[in-house]
Amino acid sequence: MQVSRPDLPVVDLAPLFGNAEDGLQKVADEIGKVAREIGFFYVINHGVDRSLIERTFDAAHEFFAEPLDAKMALTRDFLRTNRGYVPMEGESLDPSKPSDLKEAFNIGLDIPAGDSKILNGGPFRAVNLWPDLPGWQPTVLEYFDAVCSLGRLLHRAIARDLGADPGFFDDKLDEPMATLRLLHYPPQSAETADGQVGAGTHTDYGNITILLPDTVGGLEVRRRDGVWLKAPTVEGAFICNIGDCLMRWTNDVYVSTPHRVVNTTGVERYSIAFFLDPNPDAEVVCLPGCTGKGRPPRYAPVSASDYLRSKLDATYEPATVTEMGN
Repeated sequence: MQVSRPDLPVVDLAPLFGNAEDGLQKVADEIGKVAREIGFFYVINHGVDRSLIERTFDAAHEFFAEPLDAKMALTRDFLRTNRGYVPMEGESLDPSKPSDLKEAFNIGLDIPAGDSKILNGGPFRAVNLWPDLPGWQPTVLEYFDAVCSLGRLLHRAIARDLGADPGFFDDKLDEPMATLRLLHYPPQSAETADGQVGAGTHTDYGNITILLPDTVGGLEVRRRDGVWLKAPTVEGAFICNIGDCLMRWTNDVYVSTPHRVVNTTGVERYSIAFFLDPNPDAEVVCLPGCTGKGRPPRYAPVSASDYLRSKLDATYEPATVTEMGN
């Protein structure tokens, strides 16, 4: 298919930080428009400290430079917990194509081992696994908290756009199944299998993704007409996109758009993705403002944890999970 020049919209979040009603409405209108059309957008003036971003990228480079044995020690029980290391070619985001050319490391909400959520075996509640690297854990957790706060702020604008109270999502995102994922993509070589890319064509599973790519590029977004758009890095900006869970919550008013990563640059690519899924017990049910005459609810209510489980089960082959657990 044709790959066009980039034309993803840019949303300035500065009005959200002024606590003014018209500022919230302005951002809500802009996000609502792009969420209905392409579902991908850049955000600028987001409030996340630049030095923290740089330190987190340094942490990603440091981790992926570790010996494979050290990384593989952090793979146990990945499918149940969605935490730890995923080795190269350990995922198939597009099951019809060869496995993805990437490796990843996931952390989630940081919960102490003695917490009742861990002891009672709550869905997607687990302790994080950490590499033995000085200063690494505090940096990554600080970044997790910063982008999680940004995601909650974006949901206030989203709620306003959808006709709900701005605080509608507050109690559905206070203990989220959020995942911070560090990613490393090697360059695709001439020996790469036919159809194999860095990340196969897929949609994201949660409510919203906040992505920070390096300057290498490689992200491509597919418009509804089938044209692939390049999404290059914009200095000082995150790339955000709507996920499947929020699309379901909005009765398909918002769109979760297919995308992929193709690294043909000849150099290594790194990115940091934050996936904001709701609390496990949050009920994903059609919002009142997203239904009406001629548009009945399209989906039955489901818990956020059951919805995420259904998505993950389709991504990881049983054999892969067994290998990752060794």
